[in-house]
Amino acid sequence: MKSSRVTLAVLLLFVGLVLVNYLASSLPGRLDLTGDKLYTLSAGTKSLLGKIEEPITLDFYFTRSATGLPIAAKNYADRVQELLRQYARNAGGKLRLNIVDPRPDTPEEERAGLAGIAGQALPSGDRLSIGLVATQAGQQKVIAALTPSREPFLEYDISQLIYNVQQLDRKKLGILSSLPVMETQNRALVMQGRGDPGQVIAQEWGNTFELVNVDTSAVALPKGLDALAILHPQALTASLKFEIDQFLLSGHPVFLAVDPSSLYYKQQSGMLVSIGSAPPNASSNLPELLKAYGIEYDADSVVGDENRATQTRDNNGNPVRTPVWLTLDGTNFNKAVQPAGPVNMVRLIEAGALAPTAGSKLTFTPVVQSTESGGMIKSDLLMINSGELLTRALQASGKKPLAALVTGKFPSAFPNGAPAEPADPANPAPKPALTVPALKESSGTSTLFIVADTDWFLDPVAVQKQTFLGQTYIQPRGDNLAFATNVMEFLGGSSDLINIRGKGNSARPFDVVQAMEVEANRQYQDKAAGLEKRLTEIQTRLDEIAGKNQDNVRLVASAETTQAIAEARREQATLRSQVREIRRTLREGIDALEDKLLLTNLVIAPAGLCAFGLWFHRRRRLPA
Repeated sequence: MKSSRVTLAVLLLFVGLVLVNYLASSLPGRLDLTGDKLYTLSAGTKSLLGKIEEPITLDFYFTRSATGLPIAAKNYADRVQELLRQYARNAGGKLRLNIVDPRPDTPEEERAGLAGIAGQALPSGDRLSIGLVATQAGQQKVIAALTPSREPFLEYDISQLIYNVQQLDRKKLGILSSLPVMETQNRALVMQGRGDPGQVIAQEWGNTFELVNVDTSAVALPKGLDALAILHPQALTASLKFEIDQFLLSGHPVFLAVDPSSLYYKQQSGMLVSIGSAPPNASSNLPELLKAYGIEYDADSVVGDENRATQTRDNNGNPVRTPVWLTLDGTNFNKAVQPAGPVNMVRLIEAGALAPTAGSKLTFTPVVQSTESGGMIKSDLLMINSGELLTRALQASGKKPLAALVTGKFPSAFPNGAPAEPADPANPAPKPALTVPALKESSGTSTLFIVADTDWFLDPVAVQKQTFLGQTYIQPRGDNLAFATNVMEFLGGSSDLINIRGKGNSARPFDVVQAMEVEANRQYQDKAAGLEKRLTEIQTRLDEIAGKNQDNVRLVASAETTQAIAEARREQATLRSQVREIRRTLREGIDALEDKLLLTNLVIAPAGLCAFGLWFHRRRRLPA
């Protein structure tokens, strides 16, 4: 082949590669080969994009030109950018994406700052900004910082941003509770400049929603509610239960917190008994609704877990480990469900267990569970207040769901329509007539988030209050408050958002290499611990020798001490040599594996191309 032809062939090959890349980037179809489908939008996101009415502009700010930009930040920004392009492709022209580099002293940097995207300083002196701004018809919503720690929920966060920018008014959240959650307006206290501000969780929910108080004695729910929180329901009217049922079946989300043993009511019980009044019921339940919805819940038993027991004090003030006070960490939470994603520690007090009824057609997703050491304890035994006796009574029977997300088409708990309310002379208010026929099944997908405890979001468990110079400061205890806020923001969003689940990270470490490094570190730590223990024993023996020979240290103890020190140094050198040998051997194995992986990555593509070239060459030379 002439040199001119070779040059032409190489040139055509280069042009072909460029055209192939261009066509690949222009085609609407994509092939996602990642294990967690990182670049594939969920059905909920696609449904959300299909409902956009007015065009939305997404401005993705990333300082790609910053000096000293960490490679991890660049890779994550590429991941975000590619996902945003997927959004734009699936929005039918209703989503416009702008990639903006807010370089120093530019209008782009000024716009980023005005939107609340400040960035963080790099060692080079530049600032790294990575944020997202959504704008629709003059309204703007911002994610000030897209961080890799939220990568599993990246799709959820972007979809929530797109949903929120389309909302003009705050949604209404109904609070139906027998607990003092909402702010009370006692006229006499208000006149004195005092009043009950309610629980901190209500203030947190009030930042997102317009809160509407629902009296437990009401016969109907207020009109216009978008979501409903039912907290420790007790003695609800039959009409109100029917209203709750129809509210859920109509597609509105409901957050339900029941409790087999409310610490708040037990404390109130002690106060009332001391003054001769009847103690209140400490448990709560909605048996008619839960049975119809296929949810099992025993209002007379609590969950104990020896592995998650919390240290408390008994009646005598002695410290004890109480297995029914559960201190849960991130391993007890289903991280695929958005509200549980960032949770690391939550405390539940005498919580109940939940489970799906056999044959239920609803999707029951446990969100919080005990460990395998979980078991049930009858509520009557809690009066013992002895951690040791409760631990003895506990029989481990496996993981117990403490909170769950239930979705699907719910059957009505009142298939025959609205129930007849018993006559009450003290409350002759007429029951409002239904304006629409009663639903016997969910009109679409309904969502119920249920937790079998009510103490976890109340102030005594969720926060610590301190007073300084007349001001009250609030310090969260663990993630109780954050979890409760996440749940309501999750439910208060679009039904499409509820269906989005967390995904994995784009960074895929070599698990085998990491396991080998962990093993090397473990063996090193074991040897190091043994060495320290042996040296401590030698030092103790030296101290004993010195103590026994205080009267003649230089004549007798000196020689023995010198010999002991020499032996210790020899043993120390031997042990350290052994440790180095173990680390060297394991390091050689790790390096060999890394070399193999590197060689495979470098060789596999050229080898495949060569194999294809040889095959193609042979095919051309074969006679027809």
